[in-house]
Amino acid sequence: QVYLVDSGGGSVQAGGSLRLSCVASGNSVSIIAMGWYRQAPGKEREWVGRIVDGGDAKYADSVKGRFTISGDNAKNTMYLQMNSLTPEDTAVYYCNADLWSAGRVHYDNWGQGTQVTVSS
Repeated sequence: QVYLVDSGGGSVQAGGSLRLSCVASGNSVSIIAMGWYRQAPGKEREWVGRIVDGGDAKYADSVKGRFTISGDNAKNTMYLQMNSLTPEDTAVYYCNADLWSAGRVHYDNWGQGTQVTVSS
């Protein structure tokens, strides 16, 4: 069994920064592809960005230049660094990853979500 646990959300004023973390757990687990999504109140879940193993990061236009996705393979952890936050970034943020464990790929795993609130 594999799973993701994300953390690091909180409240911040506009212009501030936060770093979200997402730890992958499981039998000899490793992260193959990593991404982040968010869901604001009353809105559908929105794709934020993604990295496939060894590839370039891709970002939604709404966060490009402000958000950065990275990973630490040694810690089985992925990060979302968020800078220059605006109230429009307020949402529950979810990590999403494809994981390698027990000899196979486990696709489309989700963290439980972490709340980010940006005040003006």
